Amino acid sequence: MLTQGIPVGGLNTIGQIVATNNLQFYAHQNGLAIAVALLSTHTAGSPVVDGQGRYVGFINEFDVMRALAAGKDLGKLAAEDIMREDQLAVTPSTNIADASAKMEEHHVFNLPVIDQNGVVTYTVSRHDLLRAWIGLGVGMGIDP
Repeated sequence: MLTQGIPVGGLNTIGQIVATNNLQFYAHQNGLAIAVALLSTHTAGSPVVDGQGRYVGFINEFDVMRALAAGKDLGKLAAEDIMREDQLAVTPSTNIADASAKMEEHHVFNLPVIDQNGVVTYTVSRHDLLRAWIGLGVGMGIDP
């Protein structure tokens, strides 16, 4: 299938993707509020940022469940207590295949995209990557 404006074989870099996830958490944000935000938005995970919007960590559903399994009270935890500090962020120039490999390696379904100053500009999901890789854009009839 060839779609006008989309290269044969899909897109190549993260910067070419129109992302569908802008959810972010702040380092001091309440853990229970984070769990509710993940559930209510049907988002598997999102970046944690500082007061200037720079990437400092990542929280996904597994991280929240890990805290619960350890008997911790989410209402008494902050994002910085739950988050993983792995460098999961990618840049607009990151190759889609490399981003996909990073998701698989770290067992996450979303990756924050940062600018040259480390500020999170948006997040790409595995669905965004798959859509881009096969050459389908947002709004091409496959979105919910």
